[in-house]
Amino acid sequence: MGGLTAALRLAREGFRVQVLEARAEAGGLASGNVYEGFSFDAGPYILLDRPGLEWAFASVGLKLGEHVELRAIEHVYSVASPGRPTVNIYSSDAATARELDRTWTGSGELYLRFVRKTGAIEASLRPLLYGSAPGPMSMLGGGRWRHAGFLLRSLHSVLRASRLPQPVVDALSIWTHVAGQRPEEAPSPLAFVPALVHSVGCFYPKDGIRAIPEVLARAATAAGVEFRYGTKAKMICTEGDRVTGAESIEGERFLADAVVSDCGIATYLELLDHKESPSQQRCERLPLQSPGVCAYLAVKGKMEAPYLRFLLPGGDERCRLLIRPGVLNPEEGQDDWYPARLLGPMDHSKAQRMGPAGQAEYLEKLLQEKWWQEGTAEYRVLARRTPAEWGLEYSLARDSMNPVMTAKFMREGRLAHRSPDIRGLYLAGSATHPGQWVSFCAISGVLAADCLQKDFA
Repeated sequence: MGGLTAALRLAREGFRVQVLEARAEAGGLASGNVYEGFSFDAGPYILLDRPGLEWAFASVGLKLGEHVELRAIEHVYSVASPGRPTVNIYSSDAATARELDRTWTGSGELYLRFVRKTGAIEASLRPLLYGSAPGPMSMLGGGRWRHAGFLLRSLHSVLRASRLPQPVVDALSIWTHVAGQRPEEAPSPLAFVPALVHSVGCFYPKDGIRAIPEVLARAATAAGVEFRYGTKAKMICTEGDRVTGAESIEGERFLADAVVSDCGIATYLELLDHKESPSQQRCERLPLQSPGVCAYLAVKGKMEAPYLRFLLPGGDERCRLLIRPGVLNPEEGQDDWYPARLLGPMDHSKAQRMGPAGQAEYLEKLLQEKWWQEGTAEYRVLARRTPAEWGLEYSLARDSMNPVMTAKFMREGRLAHRSPDIRGLYLAGSATHPGQWVSFCAISGVLAADCLQKDFA
């Protein structure tokens, strides 16, 4: 996604741009797959940040609403845990609070107070999302300095101060489970998610998340970007401390004045022909996020909300997630059969220890669980993916999506859009931005392109 917006942004500014894409289509983990006639989002992306995506589209000369039909999600997700009431999160803060109050008297007002407070902080800090490598000085404008203490806290600290019941706290911190981290390690801005759900809302494209890279790839081609599909980069070539181009695994050389890499930590760990640098050493130390295991399903039964169903088994086990786009896009059905995905986040180090066989065994265990089959008359498993298979198909460094966005990583600073070690090297992608939503990845490409343009002006 970052590579696409960077390419389009630069092409519109008059640069000659070539995109080297290892796969047969653009978009990486935001692209799609088709199994037995059912279309699926390939990767773990499940929600959209509409304002961020609108900003990224506008930055490359497009209007999001003219190219992607977005459908609002009313009943966004539920979180079930053994022996506990299920927590439901709706787009309406009032509806969410009313339901919480019926289960835990007084919790509705606590929830609304929490959402109002975090929403105000998010609105104040949002401009920082649209700047490259925001630092302490960027906190001075708009009274943002008042939130410096908030940014130094963990998600666990923020949620504990809300005084909400523990099942609600666990439901609000569910995204840390997806990212493979504990709330004690997670950065405080993850507390903004409920406020965003209730203010700007949650949306899903009519044609799936996969529609977004398709739109950007078409626009980039029209703008003169040359795509080289099936061309996997082996090396970013340098001379001294400056980029000279790239080389494919087939040995083809591509001379360039600058390279924008959307390969995350692999940029420093695997692609640079000279690796010894502070950035490389830092990437070696970063905790990584696994894409987890995934089963692509055809399910038969009525598609009833919510769109996302989480299970928190308790103990040290990660959550599980059933994704049912048919709740929002009933036209994806075929004779009462609908596509669905069962996603199981995994701790990266655990996934590496288990290896491909252990990962596949874990996925089979999730498929045998009964919770996700409730309301399903029949199901078929159309395809499976483990971290090892994700890594192979999508050229993921160490079978990881990106560094885990821990509070420590956020405070130390994400990977810079402009490499501090190699002139002419720029980075896009989620490792350079505070989150893994598609919008953040798209924004990162714009910011990387702007750094390049400034240097070559």
